[in-house]
Amino acid sequence: MRGSERLSARPLAAPSELAGIGLAVAAMACFGAMDALSKLLVTDYPVPLVLWLRHLLALPLALLTLGPAVVRSGWRSARPGLQVARAALLVTEIGIVFFCFRALPLADVHAVLAVTPLVVTALSVPLLGERVGWRRWAAVAVGFLGVLVIIRPGLSVVHPASLLAVLAATMYALYNVLTRMVGTLDPPHTSFLWQSVVSAALLSLIGPFFWTPLAPRAWAQLLGLAALGASGHYLLVRALAHAPAVVIQPFSYTMLVWAVVMGYLVFGDFPDLWTITGALVVVAAGCYAAWREYVRSGKGAVAAASGEEAK
Repeated sequence: MRGSERLSARPLAAPSELAGIGLAVAAMACFGAMDALSKLLVTDYPVPLVLWLRHLLALPLALLTLGPAVVRSGWRSARPGLQVARAALLVTEIGIVFFCFRALPLADVHAVLAVTPLVVTALSVPLLGERVGWRRWAAVAVGFLGVLVIIRPGLSVVHPASLLAVLAATMYALYNVLTRMVGTLDPPHTSFLWQSVVSAALLSLIGPFFWTPLAPRAWAQLLGLAALGASGHYLLVRALAHAPAVVIQPFSYTMLVWAVVMGYLVFGDFPDLWTITGALVVVAAGCYAAWREYVRSGKGAVAAASGEEAK
């Protein structure tokens, strides 16, 4: 029996999964608004300063969310070096994205970043030992073709920020792979605690050297960044409690929609036809890869029994 036939008896989206999808879309809206505020801030202030203050202000919210008991016990990690590496990767990736925001519209940056799940698929083979069939490899290839459409090498001078966005997508994919690696050893609250504290600590070594007095409006925007970030991550955690990651993943692409909306409303930017076309290719490839993962997860027992390759 084919995988799709085996899944036909299962509803495509149970009520709990629909709630998870709604929460995921709301989380992406928070992240979209957060990126608009970030772009406003890095236009007027140094990127390292904005990055440092953002994480510093978000740290109390993270600790309050975890609670005293979890904070006291959450430091016990089986792989502290891996936790530090995760945090360093994440803050570096966000810093690169902030530099991209200074040079490119929000939608253009996120169109390239949308390739991240496909990079995760590619990296999961050598780093996690996962098996990826030809269908998902084809999706990865098509997704990278979509990125080439967006940055258009050979048709015009490639903006350096576009290449930085590709680097950021690769780094964020590696961060996700490391998160999956450490997730088999440490509970989620431990990873969240290490990420929050180590990120703020690392940036505290750099941010003060870029100190510039901030206007009251900038402080309000920074507080908004912290609140939106905390809200977005909370909504995403709740979404994953309602539905598995393979169901939620395709709806993370609504971030592109929010980037277009925020970019147009706040900055008057709208992506050109090449960017829209490339983004649609990347999103279609990513959604297909997620669908194949959904099908694969639904037939795992049969595949294990028959030795069939996970496609």
